[in-house]
Amino acid sequence: MKKSVTLLLSLLFVSSAVMAGCGNNNSANNNGGAAATSTADATNAVATEEPASSEPFEMTIRHTQVGADKQKRLAILEDVVGKVQAEVPGLTFKLDGVDSDVNRKEKLRGEMAAGNPPEIFDLFGSPDSKIYAKEGKLLDLTPILEELGIKDKFSNLDPFTYEGKIYGLPIGGSGEGFFYNKEYYTSKGWKAPTTFAELEQQLADIKADGKVPLAGASKAGWVPLMLANHLWSRYAGPDVTAKFATGEAKWSDPNVVKGFAKYKEWEDKGYFKKGELGFEYAEYTTQFTSGEAILMYDGTWKSSVFKTGQSGEGLIGKVGFFNIPPVDGGVGDQTALMRDVNNGYGFSAAAGKDERQLAAVKSFIKNMYNEEMQLRGLVEDGVLPAMKIDQAVLNKNITDDLMSEIVAVLNNSESSFPAFDSLVQADVTTEISNIQIQKLIGGQTTPEKMGDALQKVQEEANAAVE
Repeated sequence: MKKSVTLLLSLLFVSSAVMAGCGNNNSANNNGGAAATSTADATNAVATEEPASSEPFEMTIRHTQVGADKQKRLAILEDVVGKVQAEVPGLTFKLDGVDSDVNRKEKLRGEMAAGNPPEIFDLFGSPDSKIYAKEGKLLDLTPILEELGIKDKFSNLDPFTYEGKIYGLPIGGSGEGFFYNKEYYTSKGWKAPTTFAELEQQLADIKADGKVPLAGASKAGWVPLMLANHLWSRYAGPDVTAKFATGEAKWSDPNVVKGFAKYKEWEDKGYFKKGELGFEYAEYTTQFTSGEAILMYDGTWKSSVFKTGQSGEGLIGKVGFFNIPPVDGGVGDQTALMRDVNNGYGFSAAAGKDERQLAAVKSFIKNMYNEEMQLRGLVEDGVLPAMKIDQAVLNKNITDDLMSEIVAVLNNSESSFPAFDSLVQADVTTEISNIQIQKLIGGQTTPEKMGDALQKVQEEANAAVE
């Protein structure tokens, strides 16, 4: 276990530096306003200023912690809200919970265009934060992070950085792979597959056994695209998606199309739950936790449901996790895993023009981004830390068997790649997420036609930025 955590830090958290002292976290654990304003705490680099007025005022936090499986992370947010309200006189937060896809692709886009986003909101890193920062819609957090003494405490701020300034903060990290029903696998005498042929044989055998091999819920295109993204990255290389926007690679390239074709092959063989185009993401989880589906491709955040009191409580100790095995003839690192730190919080530029709102923003950052909350996210919700945590502290806190297995998978991947929607333009994301993947699943297009259609939109998007 100790070796796993050490490797996790070296591979996942990028920097070899670790947190020293944790002085800012000590003050973050105090609930009173004095922790933010007393001169005695100056060395803790907490500089929330006392607003000039204590008249009541309201700010909105747009979050995406909706649904039964996100109650742990909602509880963390609510605890932070309580601390901030105690520190900033007159402040009341209004929590606005919205589905993540709706927030990113509909509500926030519209609000940014109209110039009226919430003061604090769930923000996707690349490319969203850079687009909004370029338009002057986001608050520059660089001086705030320097004031609080945490600018260098994050493992990776690149997705939220534009022209050297920081415009958002990741709440945690994640990876993607297969969750599998260990109890079923044991009954068959199986282990997690180490070759692609072995994986495909298991899928066929599960189907023959009258079970659903793979959970499926494709009403929202991002769900099936998690697996599809990993497949085309296996065949065409983990860096291929980053080359679409530069013109160095094409969606219609033969190896990319092989990834689409493999996904379609699994569809045609009936490996996914029938009727998946009508299922929401919540149903995806239910198929697995009920035992109907034996495998589920999802992000490491899903480990949170296999805890006491959560929807997957009945599978505690019965769930494993593995990376997609290497494909024959695949390009590049065949251990590469999708990882990112793209989910986080952003702040309206307008909040920086109001003394009291700015004080609230500083308090929110101080209370949300510290070791205590990062560890709560890891232990309670399965979210990998976005901040650097001492190896010994991680070693002490990762006691969950499933999380230990996830860490081992992360350690065994020699490289990583970000999800497609952080690398291509919004129009391309819309084309593949809202049109092409559903058409492929529904048998209304072919892998080749899908690649051609995506490349056409990609070329239009590339030309628009030239």
